[in-house]
This record gives sequence, structure tokens and C-alpha cells, in this order.
Amino acid sequence: MNLPSIKRVNFKKVKSDVRQGFKNLAEGGFKQIFNQIDQLNIKRGVDSMGIDKFINQCALLAAGSGVITGVGGIGTALIGTPLDVINLITQQFRVTLAISYHNTGTYKISFDDFFKIVAKSVKADTKLAISKNVMEEVAERILLSLGSKASRRLVPIVGGVIGGTINYMFIKGVANELRAKSP
Repeated sequence: MNLPSIKRVNFKKVKSDVRQGFKNLAEGGFKQIFNQIDQLNIKRGVDSMGIDKFINQCALLAAGSGVITGVGGIGTALIGTPLDVINLITQQFRVTLAISYHNTGTYKISFDDFFKIVAKSVKADTKLAISKNVMEEVAERILLSLGSKASRRLVPIVGGVIGGTINYMFIKGVANELRAKSP
């Protein structure tokens, strides 16, 4: 099997693809991910496990995709990164919904209300109405926070440990940020 090498990676195309990914997330990707999440199951999970164990479970699920994406070096990183990002956003959304339920007792919220919470958790400017620009800003901040250490994921085996750790810490950080801003 011939895995891609750094020399054959077109970084201009990767940058262009990432920008297009931001736009795709803003144009419906976030809402699509949100709509796939069963809010009643999140309520049940928080009720049965407690909020701390639920957050930890989400962080571990995020870490799993980070390990898989990074373990094979550049080959698995190029293939697995889109799935890793989708899983990471899904886990972030699950944690956000869980903390919202834990704080309010309401488990069913609209996408617009939910997205205001997400925007606050990544420190986006929420004084503006929820718009495509705000969604693009949120998408960019989420992906930039992940990409800041992406180059380290390109080293086989070590990349798996780094990828898993980054994802785990990202979800824990989101949870801490949300809890700190809770009423």
C-alpha cells in the first residue's frame, strides 16, 4: 500500500478545502449534525450517569476518533480528519446539550437557542443575530483550535496519542467553559 507522503500533499488545496469546509458547516452542516442528535437520549444519559460521567464519556468518544485519525500518520490523518472533525463537533454538541439540560431541566431546545450556547462556548461574538457569518466564525474557531496541533498528528503512533489527547482535552475544555458561564 502506497501511503501519501508530505512531499505529495498540496497544501494550497488543503487550505482551500478547509475554507470550503467552513462554508459547508455554516450552510447547514451544524444544523444537520444537531438534527441527528437524540436530545431525549442525552437527558437519559445525564439522568443515569450524572453530568460529569456523561461529559467524560463524550470526551472519550472524541478521543477515540483522534487516536484512530493520528495512529497511522499522514495516511490515516488525510482520510480520517473529516470524520474526526464531525465526531468532535457531535461530541461538543452532546456536551453542550447535556450541560444545558443539567442547568435548566429542559432537554429539548431549538437549533437557534442551541447555537447561541455553542457560540458562547467558543467565544464567538453572539451580539449579532445568528447568521451565516457567525456560524462561519464558530466553524473556523472550532477547526482552528483542532488544527493548531494537527501537524503533530502526522507522526505514526505518536500522532494517535496526540490526536486522542487533543480531542479529549478539547471536549473537557468546552465543558469547563460552558459550566463557567452557566448561571
